[in-house]
Amino acid sequence: MSLTVTAVLLGIVEGLTEFIPVSSTGHLMLATELFGYDAEQWKVFNVVIQLGAILAVVVQYWRTFWAVGWGLLRMEKVSIAFVRNVLVAFLPSAVLGLLLKKQIDVLLETPMVVGWALLVGGIAILVIERKARPGPASGVAQLPMRQAFGVGLMQCLAMIPGVSRSGATIMGALAMGIERRTAAEFSFFLAVPTMLGASTLELLDNRHALMAGTGPVGWSEIAVGFAVSFVVALAVIKAFVAYVSRSGFAPFAWYRIAAGIAAIAYLSLR
Repeated sequence: MSLTVTAVLLGIVEGLTEFIPVSSTGHLMLATELFGYDAEQWKVFNVVIQLGAILAVVVQYWRTFWAVGWGLLRMEKVSIAFVRNVLVAFLPSAVLGLLLKKQIDVLLETPMVVGWALLVGGIAILVIERKARPGPASGVAQLPMRQAFGVGLMQCLAMIPGVSRSGATIMGALAMGIERRTAAEFSFFLAVPTMLGASTLELLDNRHALMAGTGPVGWSEIAVGFAVSFVVALAVIKAFVAYVSRSGFAPFAWYRIAAGIAAIAYLSLR
């Protein structure tokens, strides 16, 4: 399989799975096993193409970001509360991510963890979906700081491959009484600083190899993956919010359970 074709396939996987509760990192790790490519050579690629998915959030919600930016300049309370909640939620994963980077890297080399995380996470989604009692519709700016911080703590679970950053944050929000649409959108907004931070760290750690062009996976493959993940994620975000607002998360839970069982079986028999 050519490098370009692999870049396109991985871009599709990233765009499809980043913002729905099925774990993009877990799917990229499983794709490593299925496609048979060298995960170490594609490590930076897998992180950087997340920037394409981030750009999709910015484009989809550009009116919100524009309004918040203008509001900050005018010191409006709603805009300040919006930024405060996103930053408060971002803080736990930023601190733990820096402290536990070596341990996280070890987990990223253990695909069996993904299978079990998909399975357990799927069961957890079914339980939370059944037990949660979401409150009335509100908005990210209206959330109390304690709820924003709680969502941030839940995001830390996504350091385990296969848990799903969006799944952990959305389900955590639902468990705390946040209604579905706000939970999903807060997860999207929180992804921006979180994924920017992860991508920046990865680029800094591998800047010499990238600038020298010594690896087989270069800027052209990264550009292809970035573009593909952006286009796919842009389509997924709008459809996902519309779907979960009226139908819930059970189909994603059942998919996780099936994918987890399949992954465990495949990796055990390999």
